[in-house]
Amino acid sequence: MKATTASMLVAILIVCSNTLSSCKKSDQIIPAEHAFAQFVEITDVVPDAILEIRYYSTYNFVGARVDGYLQPTAILTHQAADSLKAASDDLNAQGYRIKIYDAYRPQMAVSHFVRWAKDLDDTAMKPYFYPNVDKSQLFQLGYIAEKSGHSRGSTVDLTLVNMSTGKEVDMGGVFDWFGTESHPDCGGNPETMEYRPNDTITAEQFNNRMVLRTAMMRHGFKPLDCEWWHFTLNNEPYPNTYFTFPVKTK
Repeated sequence: MKATTASMLVAILIVCSNTLSSCKKSDQIIPAEHAFAQFVEITDVVPDAILEIRYYSTYNFVGARVDGYLQPTAILTHQAADSLKAASDDLNAQGYRIKIYDAYRPQMAVSHFVRWAKDLDDTAMKPYFYPNVDKSQLFQLGYIAEKSGHSRGSTVDLTLVNMSTGKEVDMGGVFDWFGTESHPDCGGNPETMEYRPNDTITAEQFNNRMVLRTAMMRHGFKPLDCEWWHFTLNNEPYPNTYFTFPVKTK
């Protein structure tokens, strides 16, 4: 029995709710093969979703393919994918398709971000993603952390594509931009959806953010206060679990 338990601990994902080195009784330990079975590819549930998996490419703030992204696909828990389907149908009716930048993110990818952030000499992508932020401040400002809700499997990063033009909707900022410009309340009040004239984003850009936000919230997702593109399922099935298996097709 002890040997079996030990071998499982090597091959499985370990989940913690605080630091990477400690776990609580509420945390879970799940065999990797069983965990993967609880997920689904987004395009199997939302066939018209467009995938632009940035961490599989080199166009991201790291400037390289991120650890754990074995294929350019996006996966979520079944529950999150079903809710995303409902949101997508809502947006389709308004003339939009969804474009996915990231969904489930393995812990090994988050660890890659941490290593990159500690290498202060690597600033190759600074002009594209954090021109106004000193890299040494990324941890302090909360842009990089040792854990991510994405690793729990029910968080998705996305934007909208206009079905008439085939072009991305102008959100007034790019995915993974490190700065206050990415905050949903930049230029207005997300609660009332009232635009506040400013020099950062236009009324149209603010409204576009609210279209995405409203649809996602209507179908069971909660937004993040510092990223207009980031949404997590309210009743996520693994609230204390940080998975480690890689991103790949079923």
